[in-house]
Amino acid sequence: MALPKSFGKNPQGADLEKIRKSSLYHQKGFENMTETRMLSDDASYTKMIRDFLFSKPKNTVPANKVPVVVTDLKKLSQLSSQNPVLIWFGHSSYLIYLQGLHILVDPVFSGHASPFSFTTKSFPGSNPYTADDLPEIDLLILTHDHYDHLDFETVMKLNNKTKLVCTSLGVGSHLRFWGWDEKKIIEFEWGDRKSFENGLSLTCATARHFSGRTFTRNKTLWSSFILETVPYKFYIGGDSGYDVHFKQIGEAYGPFDLVMLESGQYNPAWPNIHMMPEETVKAAVDLKAKILLPVHWGKFSLALHPWNEPIQRILVAARTLHQPVTTPMIGEPVILNEVYPHQNWWKED
Repeated sequence: MALPKSFGKNPQGADLEKIRKSSLYHQKGFENMTETRMLSDDASYTKMIRDFLFSKPKNTVPANKVPVVVTDLKKLSQLSSQNPVLIWFGHSSYLIYLQGLHILVDPVFSGHASPFSFTTKSFPGSNPYTADDLPEIDLLILTHDHYDHLDFETVMKLNNKTKLVCTSLGVGSHLRFWGWDEKKIIEFEWGDRKSFENGLSLTCATARHFSGRTFTRNKTLWSSFILETVPYKFYIGGDSGYDVHFKQIGEAYGPFDLVMLESGQYNPAWPNIHMMPEETVKAAVDLKAKILLPVHWGKFSLALHPWNEPIQRILVAARTLHQPVTTPMIGEPVILNEVYPHQNWWKED
């Protein structure tokens, strides 16, 4: 029985042969730089599934609609004539306006972070934007192929309005299966760098995570990315457990004007593939971040913690480590060197 098209298609044939030549690909698939067990010693998939089905607290979802700001995404140039603008869409999706270019990262606008529309729905009020609201996209960056980062419905709608997509090695197989033109796809492995017009460059960097849209894992790569243009540097974190690579990247490429790091969907059962909030702040310090934008929260419940716990723990740790943080509402502009929102909009009565 064929799977729905939304599941995508892992590399096969020539794509697979190309991937097998990568030093990062081993007998069963891609591997992390550090040995990475999916679950802790005292955890099990059976207990994890049971907890999600029968013991999930109510506060993993907001009691009220998530407050948002409606910004005209096609007129970001009017917000700042010189400095970059970033709009966060909740979870790990955001749009960067930089030197006249629109750069979109891991967009999920379907209202769900799964192959089926009736599961893993976005929080009430958290999905006000659609692909139609977006301007023409000069560069689409896809960090890896998990459903909360690579959304079938969204990328299908973006195909005709996207000039170029840069993604991790192997992820292009999904896009080609969905009808994307091969000429618009550039696949990266860790260490690859590509220069573009207007002095823009993109470097693929290490992450500590995994991949897969079915029970078959690690047939495509997962990555972070370094986006550079004079005089700005951004770190696009994707998903990653904490490890030495953050310090290595900070030493090689930092300091960064803005870093986007995951801060939610953590659990002691899977400590190696996602960061605890305190580790997120430590990673920002390692990266030499001038400002941390915590992402991977605020839109979906993929773990058992309260929905607004990540940002609360981030701010406590950030005060201890003296790490500046910005906390925009969904849709609220962050303007480098000008506007860094910081109101506590997630607080509930």
